[in-house]
Amino acid sequence: MNALQVEIAVTSHTGARLAAESGAARVELCSALELGGITPSAALLRLAVAEGIPVHALIRSRPGDFVYDADEMRLLADDAAFAVEAGASGVVIGALTAEGGIDLVAVERMAAAARAVDPGVALTFHRAIDQTANPAGHLGELFDLGIRRVLTSGGASSASAGAAVLAEMVAADSGLEIMAGGGVLPHQIAALARLGVDAVHLSAKARAATASAHWVSLGAAGTDAESDTHFVTDAGVIREAVAAASTAR
Repeated sequence: MNALQVEIAVTSHTGARLAAESGAARVELCSALELGGITPSAALLRLAVAEGIPVHALIRSRPGDFVYDADEMRLLADDAAFAVEAGASGVVIGALTAEGGIDLVAVERMAAAARAVDPGVALTFHRAIDQTANPAGHLGELFDLGIRRVLTSGGASSASAGAAVLAEMVAADSGLEIMAGGGVLPHQIAALARLGVDAVHLSAKARAATASAHWVSLGAAGTDAESDTHFVTDAGVIREAVAAASTAR
């Protein structure tokens, strides 16, 4: 059995460097973890790629649902192509229909845009699958689109809570790598590994302290200086996760 891989969600090139130094297999690069993650900027992509660790770019233009209109789809496809042009070795994509199924046309468009730049680009379907009624039921159609990895909590609020569905997804033997993600903590990795998943995904994040001498809320992110901030990567958590994964099989 292959070793359990550890993927870290990061929002900076510093986070990518810490992940590389701490033994992670790759990073998912995004911005605004506070919003569930959105597409990283061009400069951030280039800087993260320069850190030498495989970078998979999240392609998500906004927070909220995963039902996209035509204008949004044009942006998502262009972002997928650009991420690969900027050096990303993979893109993390997903789209749903209003009825809660996989939007196969939208996913194919993003996948095709990325593959037009690099036919060998790694394609991961993100946690949009957890907003479908039957996550395990969509694996075959994703495989047929060329997706080779699914990031999922098993349709629950966390991977630990979705363990039963994660086990079902593994047992489906769809040809897809099943990567457990959603609230994963290092001490939970051994139990997730026993389900048979191929990888675990965690943000290894810590809330940054505000450096502002005078704080005023500028939006809906938080109602005080402590909550209206951003997350940074905690190298100690990455090391714990990598150590747990190394002994989990």
